[in-house]
Amino acid sequence: MDESIVKVENLSHRYSVQWAIRDINFEITKNGIYGLLGSNGAGKSTTMNIMCGILKQTEGRVLIKGIDIGKNPVEAKRHIGFLPQKPPLHSDLNVAEYLEYCAELRHIPPRDMPKAIQEVMEKCGIAHFKKRLIRNLSGGYQQRLGIAQAIIHNPDFVVLDEPTNGLDPNQILEVRHLIKEIAEERTVILSTHILSEVQATCDYIRMIEQGHLVFSGTVDEFDNYIMPNTLFVTLMAEPAVEELEVLPGVIGVNELGGAHFRLQFTDVQEAAERLVETSVARGWRLTEVHVEKSSLNEIFAELSKK
Repeated sequence: MDESIVKVENLSHRYSVQWAIRDINFEITKNGIYGLLGSNGAGKSTTMNIMCGILKQTEGRVLIKGIDIGKNPVEAKRHIGFLPQKPPLHSDLNVAEYLEYCAELRHIPPRDMPKAIQEVMEKCGIAHFKKRLIRNLSGGYQQRLGIAQAIIHNPDFVVLDEPTNGLDPNQILEVRHLIKEIAEERTVILSTHILSEVQATCDYIRMIEQGHLVFSGTVDEFDNYIMPNTLFVTLMAEPAVEELEVLPGVIGVNELGGAHFRLQFTDVQEAAERLVETSVARGWRLTEVHVEKSSLNEIFAELSKK
């Protein structure tokens, strides 16, 4: 068994009388990008803030590299990097000054600071802006600087809260690429409610809804959470719907316009085989057939019961 990078055990937290999260359990034992997914108000931020030692939980515990963050927060936080939704930047400092300040906060020895600062600037693509005031950086470069402060102490575990929020399409692609580079050397948790962000960036998903963990698995497992039950078909000869409805394994047919049809099936292999055989026999000129997966939005709705 690989060593746990993060282990969350029976985690619950209550604000006043309202439970924000309840009995959440999961473990991360390998590097990669983990999406912490959920709708607004689901409990993502509460979970993330507890994992980073910002909030003390009501019940349960979080272990970072085997260290209980509630009992030994200073030691545990040596292994954690955190980028809040709004990067904690000081606009009156330049890039190098700000990273030096962050290095001091992270107790990096003075002799090691110049190397750590230079390495993180190069990693995040901001070395050419080292003397520029932070207020004069674009939104994309401010986000890069926010990521730089999160990894300057070379943590094993990095938490990013909505890291592409408010960026333009080109900036989003650049930040995604940077996150993937960072994840080659460490574990990254990316908190978001945007499904496309998870699909484009993450390897694994942990989904929280109404304070409970409702999914834990790979992105492929998430994509296939709802078993497909429809075939998209293109038949250039456009047979009558009644002819398609009587095919073995087919339980329903929708006309999509032109030569396109959607067939609902009980058995995909039987439906596909009979479709191909009948198309050849009757000259339907089958040019396309594929199983339709459920959309991410449909899966999200099913898991969140909305």
